Amino acid sequence: MKAIIPVAGAGTKLRPHTYTQPKALIPLAGKTILSIIVDQLKSAGIDEYIFIIGYLGQKIQDYVKETYPDLKAHFVHQTERHGIGHAIQLTKEIVGDDEIFIVLGDTICEYDVKAVLDMPHSALGVKRVDDPREFGVAEIGEDGFINKVVEKPQIPKSNMALVGIYRIKEAGFLFQCLESNVRDQVMSRGEYSITDALECMIRHGARFQAFKVQNWFDCGKKETLLESNATMLKKFGSMISQDHNFENTIIVPPVSIAKGCDIRNSIVGPNVAIGEKTTVNYSIIKNSIIGSFADLYDIVLSESLIGSDTEVKGESRSLNIGDNTEIDLGKS
Repeated sequence: MKAIIPVAGAGTKLRPHTYTQPKALIPLAGKTILSIIVDQLKSAGIDEYIFIIGYLGQKIQDYVKETYPDLKAHFVHQTERHGIGHAIQLTKEIVGDDEIFIVLGDTICEYDVKAVLDMPHSALGVKRVDDPREFGVAEIGEDGFINKVVEKPQIPKSNMALVGIYRIKEAGFLFQCLESNVRDQVMSRGEYSITDALECMIRHGARFQAFKVQNWFDCGKKETLLESNATMLKKFGSMISQDHNFENTIIVPPVSIAKGCDIRNSIVGPNVAIGEKTTVNYSIIKNSIIGSFADLYDIVLSESLIGSDTEVKGESRSLNIGDNTEIDLGKS
């Protein structure tokens, strides 16, 4: 079994943060999006990974090697982005004859990975959504098997969205369909979709069970990322490093505060995640994500996403600030 995690996307909906940081390394509830995915799969016993990298890919490599030095990791470069299907096709030689477990690099879900691995057939993760037109959609029979999958249908026949988790027992079959779609230029919205390849497999006899995920955390844009951060903090509780300096400060849980933070004369929380070695003074912060090595002074922040190596001073705002930024909101 090999896990494949595509993380080559540019993350345009999370700019300016993704100008300097891959979306998979955006902080969330004290971790990164990527570390949450890898930790889930590792806990189920998967020990070999293929990361499909592209935009800012060296940062992904450095992060994986530093955070998971014992992980058996392969890195495949997608130099031209032609969709998830094209990305998966690039892993064919490394996969060989093994089964594969694909998790898209911005997909965080609550589900039992071991139970999915124990299923006798290939399996696709699904979740009921209000508007399925922006997702791959699965049409599921009464027996729990998937009869058809369609990428972003204009008139959906099901409200069960594919969440981006695919357990494929017949990897060779998948690669055949991917190659066939590339050869025949079968595309959805200008890209080679993994959904189209899965539908090819179903038409030719492959059987896929559907499994429902309990929660699906949206990490695609600022507002939903902050919502996901709050939900995960509430679920897992506060995580405060013992290596910190708090002075005349009130902490309102749940919060995540990394090591080396210096927080004085402030109120922090609820639903706040702060990266390592960040300084906060005379400030109030709630419902926000703050990066590492940031410096916040005399500021009231709510619903804000602040990058690393930033400096922010003065007044109340809702901010979305990328890395390496300095902003002074003081009155002239």
